[in-house]
Amino acid sequence: MFFNNLKQLHGKVYINETWCKGCGFCVQFCPTNVLDISSDYNAKGYHPPYAKNPEKCHDCQYCQIICPEFSIFVTRDDENERGVTEK
Repeated sequence: MFFNNLKQLHGKVYINETWCKGCGFCVQFCPTNVLDISSDYNAKGYHPPYAKNPEKCHDCQYCQIICPEFSIFVTRDDENERGVTEK
């Protein structure tokens, strides 16, 4: 079947801890549980997220979309492999 040959996309999460206000939306909405709330504080006194399981990121960008402070962005880890089927 066609869909069995698709390669899984992988992403890399970047977090700007100084912009984060610790709302936790990114942690709640991540479908693969990549993010978790840190026990450390940022300069504003909030607990920013950190990538607990970075290898599980599939570049869905939900965390980037849901963040009200624009403190998270995701890049595709394998730019050469854009989910193209193997032949």
